[in-house]
Amino acid sequence: MKTLDAKLAAIHADPAGSKEFILADAKDADMAFGLAATGVDPATGRPRSLAEFRDQMREVVHQGLVDIMLMSASTNDVLTFREGLFSGSTVTPAVRANDSTDIHVLAGAAYPKQPSRPLRTPRIDEIMRGGTDLALYSITPAGDAERDAAALEAYRGFRAEAEPARLRHFLEVFAPNLPVPIPDVGRFLNDFVARTLAGVPGPGRPLFLKLPYHGPRAMEELVAYDPHLVPGVLGGSAGTTHDAFRLLEDARRHGARAALFGRKINRSEHQLTFVRYLRAIADGAIGAAEACRAYHADLERLGIRPNRPLEEDLKLTDRALAGAG
Repeated sequence: MKTLDAKLAAIHADPAGSKEFILADAKDADMAFGLAATGVDPATGRPRSLAEFRDQMREVVHQGLVDIMLMSASTNDVLTFREGLFSGSTVTPAVRANDSTDIHVLAGAAYPKQPSRPLRTPRIDEIMRGGTDLALYSITPAGDAERDAAALEAYRGFRAEAEPARLRHFLEVFAPNLPVPIPDVGRFLNDFVARTLAGVPGPGRPLFLKLPYHGPRAMEELVAYDPHLVPGVLGGSAGTTHDAFRLLEDARRHGARAALFGRKINRSEHQLTFVRYLRAIADGAIGAAEACRAYHADLERLGIRPNRPLEEDLKLTDRALAGAG
């Protein structure tokens, strides 16, 4: 059995008592960032090729510490369909199902600063090549009736195609990408999720949620409302190593049951070591600050120069985390 399925079963069997935590590596950035998606090789300082980017995915899957590998449809076609990478693996392959315009970060373009428009590039059959049956669907609400109605209609259209094909999904809800007069964005996103899923019955519902972390209160409100929503957090920008580790630790402490890290893993000095500490924190085996120090010690043993000195890497630059601390 894939670890994802086992953990979801355990969480639903005992939402309050289960300690299971779902961890995903989000390597779907080529559907957003163009050439910059692959990141930079920390050893050479040059941009990675797409082939090297996919090599990193193979290594993380073989390591077996994440529960999900999230990919673009084209990468899934290579790794899952052509290579059979996930055959016999405990890791579940997943594909980004849609790519609304607010995530299009292209050189010289202002798409992320424009109102988000629904867009879905891959077809359902293309997502499911190689037997993949899990997808990420993303919504960026705007707090505007016309735009949010269009986004929800697009989500309904996706579900109408996905459900008969037996394509499961998890739901990502971003914060508005344009300034809005909403004083409490965390509560707004919680309300948006609750209202949206009130109209989604049974097999059409997402397996779990992916939301930006807006601190303990917002997470605890969502968990108290319905722990079976299985709330999760997204990693966001790279930040310091302590930012990444503390985000996971803090979100888990306040009820999150999943985390999806993309840039934080991809921009780390040594991805397999970074993932190993993410897994340890997710399982409650080590604290964030201790993990940061141990990670630096491992980098030294590996002969890898860290991106920043330990004392700087221990700083919390994320305001939500600094406030929680």
